Amino acid sequence: MTAQTATATARRTRTGGPETDGPKVVEHVMGWVLVAVIAMLVTQLGLL
Repeated sequence: MTAQTATATARRTRTGGPETDGPKVVEHVMGWVLVAVIAMLVTQLGLL
């Protein structure tokens, strides 16, 4: 394997990330659900 072949292979390797995940709408909604859950937890514990 030459250095050029190794570089070309490394460039094509995908490690995952936002581009390969599911729809961005689902990610956005889940983020807001997390915000709502944290807000409910904070108010139930009397921290606010």
